[in-house]
Amino acid sequence: MDHEVYIDAEVETPPAAVEQIRRAVQAALEGEGVDVPCIVEVCVTSDAEIHQTNLEMRGVDCPTDVLSFPMFELSPGEKPRAGWADPDTGKVLLGDMMLSLERANAQAAEYGHSPEREVCYLAVHSTLHLLGYDHLDEGPMKARMRQREEIILEGLGIARDHGNLS
Repeated sequence: MDHEVYIDAEVETPPAAVEQIRRAVQAALEGEGVDVPCIVEVCVTSDAEIHQTNLEMRGVDCPTDVLSFPMFELSPGEKPRAGWADPDTGKVLLGDMMLSLERANAQAAEYGHSPEREVCYLAVHSTLHLLGYDHLDEGPMKARMRQREEIILEGLGIARDHGNLS
């Protein structure tokens, strides 16, 4: 599928991380069977910037690893529709994500896995939020989301250390 991932790096971001984010977003879209071309915009930023956005948008006064801003209210497993596509691009703007590279690197060290795994996990996690998944219930919804994340990451060749779930 002809999905586009636009990445705006507000902080120094290694080219490998940019490619990892792009691959992870595309893998999540493909893994969910999204069959209309979509656009996802990603802002790679600092803890300070994501902290400010988290405070402004969610009223949470601390930094976080990733924030998701979906354009549509989808249910898990529901796919964007071709009729939602921008007439100029022919693609559906699925939404935006904001990812703290600083937080991703810190969490990779904390959880004992590679920065690549953490960046890919966060990109997949956020893409699933854009597709209507959530994990607020700590029950079946969270379990379904975690299962989808694991399957997509395995498809990317990134194994999850079951002792260190993020």
